[in-house]
Amino acid sequence: MVNGTLNELSQLKQSGFGQPWPRHGLNLLFWFAHDYIDFRNGKMVSISSPHDKRFGFHKFKNDDHDHIVPIENLPYYEVGNLNFPGADELPNYVRANYMHSNPESNKDRIIVCQNTNGSFKSVHVTEHLKDNLKQFDSKKTYRVSQGLLQIIKNMTREQFLNKTSKTQEVHASQPRISNPEEEGVRNRPQIREVTAPLDNTCSCTIL
Repeated sequence: MVNGTLNELSQLKQSGFGQPWPRHGLNLLFWFAHDYIDFRNGKMVSISSPHDKRFGFHKFKNDDHDHIVPIENLPYYEVGNLNFPGADELPNYVRANYMHSNPESNKDRIIVCQNTNGSFKSVHVTEHLKDNLKQFDSKKTYRVSQGLLQIIKNMTREQFLNKTSKTQEVHASQPRISNPEEEGVRNRPQIREVTAPLDNTCSCTIL
């Protein structure tokens, strides 16, 4: 079952969702909050229905005996599987670190519950179990409050990652490598630690 509700950026950071590199969950959540949903009359609406299967959305089966989010008589959808048809519509920054040989780069998901009027009743983030890529980890499943999604929507991606990521990928120009034995490290991403104070100043609406 759900491990709790994330209401603040600091809670998202402490949850470990989408971390460390090469996981894509933080970038996926930024895209979802910033570009895929909007807020109208207090409701979360999307630019397209997940039923249309754009961006790799597909039905999520919330089994009665093995459910990780609350059971509702409403449709559930998941997004984030970079192998799924339609996922190529996601922005490059979401897909950039995907490596088929590394399951860590494709383990994060967003699960939404859709109301009958088309708005979203709830949004959850989760990740696959490390030793079972067919199941999700209930201890790493969180509801994301509407208040937090609204905060993310009003941020730039750089601001968001600086507040929520324990590491930050540095896309610096790599010098030409003259030694053939070092050729394998030419395109290796460089990671540096980013130390940022926890953001406890957010005032969010808890759903």
